[in-house]
Amino acid sequence: MRRRGLTVLLGALFTALLGIGVLAAPIPYVVLGPGPTVDTLGTEDGTEVIQVTGRETSDSTGELRLTTVGVQPSVKLRTAIQGWFSDDEAVVPRELVYPPGESREEVEERNAEDFKVSQTSAETVALRELGFPVRVVVKTVAEDGPSVGLLRPGDVVDSVNGQPVPVASRLTELIRAEPPGATLEIGYIRDGAPGTARITSQEKDGRPRIGVGIEQQQPHPFTLTIDLEDIGGPSAGLMFALGIIDKLTPDDLTGGQIIAGTGTIDDEGRVGPIGGIPQKLVGAKDAGATAFLVPADNCAEAVRNPQPGLPLLKVATLDEALTALEALRAGGEPARC
Repeated sequence: MRRRGLTVLLGALFTALLGIGVLAAPIPYVVLGPGPTVDTLGTEDGTEVIQVTGRETSDSTGELRLTTVGVQPSVKLRTAIQGWFSDDEAVVPRELVYPPGESREEVEERNAEDFKVSQTSAETVALRELGFPVRVVVKTVAEDGPSVGLLRPGDVVDSVNGQPVPVASRLTELIRAEPPGATLEIGYIRDGAPGTARITSQEKDGRPRIGVGIEQQQPHPFTLTIDLEDIGGPSAGLMFALGIIDKLTPDDLTGGQIIAGTGTIDDEGRVGPIGGIPQKLVGAKDAGATAFLVPADNCAEAVRNPQPGLPLLKVATLDEALTALEALRAGGEPARC
């Protein structure tokens, strides 16, 4: 009996040790949780997030907070189990965050680049809203291309087949909307005078082209800088754009409230979907937000993961976001998810 009891005891001890080992073993998952929120109108580490030189700025009585998702890249089974039972966290396969073939450093480098692009687009669309239009300027003309003798470096392209060209990406879209060999009516401004050129596109690399290199310019008489480190990805674009507009206009977009939100933004002001909505809503609620700006394509997910007392405001464009904030200030009812 003693020998049998000792065997049972040793077996139980071995099972317990094995269980501890399994719980401590790394698994191919990551845990997503609420990340820090940042007031784009305020300071971070003692430095203004949005810095303007050469133009007077206004102060806000509220906050416009971008939201983030925290990632635990190295997860053990014990941590994953805790995440599965948490209302604030999500456990997802590692390859959704760190694709196979890419190192963690490469993913973080790409996220940093996406963050810079989001800042640039936020600046572009905010300045357009403030009356500083984009100019799509011809930089080079290919010697063997269809635009030789028709367009020159320095020309400002403002239309294709009567359709306006507000940003450089729109010019590309309008050219590609017609098959190679189509004749396009290109409107331009040269030395202050308008002109029109009829250019037949050519196929190159499988796509129609008109043989010009372009650059996007947006002259404005002040400098604008966004200074924020340790944040990655493109999802802060909307909140940066709103922050810039708030700083450069006398109106207080917040109405004294703490407004949080997320969403990519492109040069034409379209707000795009992002990941991590449930975790961002938790972070916003913890930061005291009284409303949350949600990209229209994320509304269904946001509705499935509500935070008590945090209204979800549906936005698909920068203009819709500005309208939503105006309604909040006036005590109205903005469009909701």
